Amino acid sequence: MGRRIKRNRRFIMAFILSAVLVVSSSSKALAYDTQVQSKTTIYRTVMEVEDFGPQITKVIVDLGKTVGKNTIDTNTFKVLVIRIPNSEDAPILGDNGVGYRKVTKAYISDKDGNEAEKGNYATLEMEIAPNKSFGLPLNYSMKKQHNEWINYEYRITQQKDIVSGSTTVSGLVANVSNGGTKGLLDKFTVSQGTYNNINLHYASYVPAKDGGKHPLIIWLHGMGEGGTDGLLGIAGNKGVNFASKEIQSYFNGAYVLGPQSPTYWMEGTTGGFGDGTSKYENALMDLIKDYVAKNPNIDTNRIYIGGDSNGGYMTMLLARDYTSYFAAAFPTCEALKDTLITKSDIQKLKDLPMWFIAAKTDTTVPVNDYVIPTYDRLVKAGASNIHLSLFDNVVDTSGLYNKADGTPYEYDGHWSWIYVFNNKPIDTINGKSTTIMEWLSNQSLNKK
Repeated sequence: MGRRIKRNRRFIMAFILSAVLVVSSSSKALAYDTQVQSKTTIYRTVMEVEDFGPQITKVIVDLGKTVGKNTIDTNTFKVLVIRIPNSEDAPILGDNGVGYRKVTKAYISDKDGNEAEKGNYATLEMEIAPNKSFGLPLNYSMKKQHNEWINYEYRITQQKDIVSGSTTVSGLVANVSNGGTKGLLDKFTVSQGTYNNINLHYASYVPAKDGGKHPLIIWLHGMGEGGTDGLLGIAGNKGVNFASKEIQSYFNGAYVLGPQSPTYWMEGTTGGFGDGTSKYENALMDLIKDYVAKNPNIDTNRIYIGGDSNGGYMTMLLARDYTSYFAAAFPTCEALKDTLITKSDIQKLKDLPMWFIAAKTDTTVPVNDYVIPTYDRLVKAGASNIHLSLFDNVVDTSGLYNKADGTPYEYDGHWSWIYVFNNKPIDTINGKSTTIMEWLSNQSLNKK
């Protein structure tokens, strides 16, 4: 028993890599800026979800006066951030919680941060990167073993006068928050319900109503996004991107459903972990069916199930146990060990269109123990619509982040979900190079 618990603990800690966003511990904590100024003003924040998680990318400062463009630069304000832990049991990881953020671009804007010829606001874009955590509105709680949103405060202090014709703005300190925007996250609705006596939270996106039927994309989060928040399941990594214009265009509009596990999808029915069962499976399936019933414009012939890591595990379970319900599945760095998949499971799964995604450098769920043997068995069983994107490693696809030698920044090998959100998996299908989103949008129970 002791060995089993110890082994599961190692497994759990390994999965933290799918939840803890890359942070840097090199910066020292800075003292809080106590400079007193009389001209206080308000600011708003802009959050966007990047490949490495949600980030505060901009602050918008109310100048109180109208000024023209080209009157500010990156040195006009300095920006101090204080990331506040939710409790003493969850100290801030990474950059010690307090520090100055580098302003990379500054311009006069409207109240929403759109650059303008003249305006009453200054928008400051700030540096973000996979190995910097000052912009991160999350923190990983070692006690709870998942990510959680944290509070944060900004103090934006004016360093140079802003002169525009006869107007001068000076001595501003923006330290009063007036809220902010969350990009694509603002397009999602958070809900909850009780299914099989289990309360589940979830986030959902509804495409524009046009009188037609639309498919449903279900995304199951990784191990670090459990809890009772709802949004975290699609924000801890870039699951929110299924609502982006690019991905939505492949489906002519698609519903997106992001259920959240109270703990881990991998918790077994008898207390085991990753044993081929889940205490949440039936409740999750009831949630999905309930959501579909409440949204009659969902095309029930085009319901797609996918997820990463811990969520990839649950994707495999639902694909195994409710094969005929889904039009396709796309398990990513899936964590259902091949030895737990029976011959009869393979016979069922071979008829379900599936696209597996993983990286050879994944040490959390080694591909030789998980996806590769399962894929090979499905091929041998005669699966006719099955694909595997096995990447050498996981690197930045944006072109924005590089290592010291100039090559693309490399993420942990477990982070292959990055390729899914950026539609990078490609296979040759019927002689045509086809992306995973092109393939997914063409799957239907009618075609099966």
